[in-house]
Amino acid sequence: MADDGPIRSRILDYVEQDPPPPVPQGPRSRLLDYTATAPAPAQADGRPAPRPGVPPYHTPVFVPAHPRYVDTDGPDGRPVRVPFIAYELFAHPGDGTAAVAFAFTSLEKLVAALGDAQPWAAASLGPLAVGMGEHGATVLLDPRVAPGRPNWRPEDLAAFAQEAR
Repeated sequence: MADDGPIRSRILDYVEQDPPPPVPQGPRSRLLDYTATAPAPAQADGRPAPRPGVPPYHTPVFVPAHPRYVDTDGPDGRPVRVPFIAYELFAHPGDGTAAVAFAFTSLEKLVAALGDAQPWAAASLGPLAVGMGEHGATVLLDPRVAPGRPNWRPEDLAAFAQEAR
């Protein structure tokens, strides 16, 4: 495979363009788009109960992600490679300006949308949304992705694995 530079996300080439949603007033989680307008009932301990249509906080989701490595010096001064997981962020398909993490409620949905070579990590929806919100990003649950060339191909994974060694 020729070295064309770093692998760049092309996911927006495959996202169906829907009309942009109305702009909310102030920061607001996009998960609220799934809720009814009625106020949430309170639980026995006074905390608000989950709203209809909003998945529970600890719902498991599959998120496009891949391992990354930082080369640094260890405590003994020798070089070490420290691994971490990088979530793949995309431009929001509605407005194209905000960063968004795609999250899928099943591995089958992730594979159908992004291809079987797409690396992923499992997470809980609530902590993922909170963490993304702290960095100015939102989470889009089970996004519709138009068919086309997958974001990652098996040869991309092989090249990535070779680079990581």
